Amino acid sequence: MDEGKVQVYTGNGKGKTTAAVGLAVRAAGAGLRVYFGQFMKNNETGELAALRALGNRVVVEQYGTGGEIAAPDPQADARATQAGLKRAREALLGGRYDVVVLDEANVADALGYLDAGALLELVRERPRDVELVLTGRGAGGDIRAAADLVTEMREVKHYFRDGVPARRGIEF
Repeated sequence: MDEGKVQVYTGNGKGKTTAAVGLAVRAAGAGLRVYFGQFMKNNETGELAALRALGNRVVVEQYGTGGEIAAPDPQADARATQAGLKRAREALLGGRYDVVVLDEANVADALGYLDAGALLELVRERPRDVELVLTGRGAGGDIRAAADLVTEMREVKHYFRDGVPARRGIEF
């Protein structure tokens, strides 16, 4: 890739991770090397199975404790996030990948699990030829300003409000 961009998918609506997975699949299909790091997650999902089915075209890693939603532990979650940031930096700067997706990085940042400015520093360190995608609610103004593309998912209506739980293969 001659020139990568920084993309941000944020907002309270559904579809941020799904959009990033779609981009990863498209990139892999075009022969690009993809790294997909997930902050705040440590569970098997349909998107992981789909990305892993692409073989060595997409490398997927998770940087979560498994209890972030049901039983959050801010200290453990912050440690997992910090370790994830280190791996994400290696993936971004290592010259091995054309596309680096950092799923839920905005959430980890908004919760204060990253040192102030660490995510923005990563954006600024991005090699010119690498596409960087950051997903998650709560993208800060500095991240939005530094990005080349910002898409905000906005919830208009969601069946979750009617008591429908997350469904395997649709929400996870």
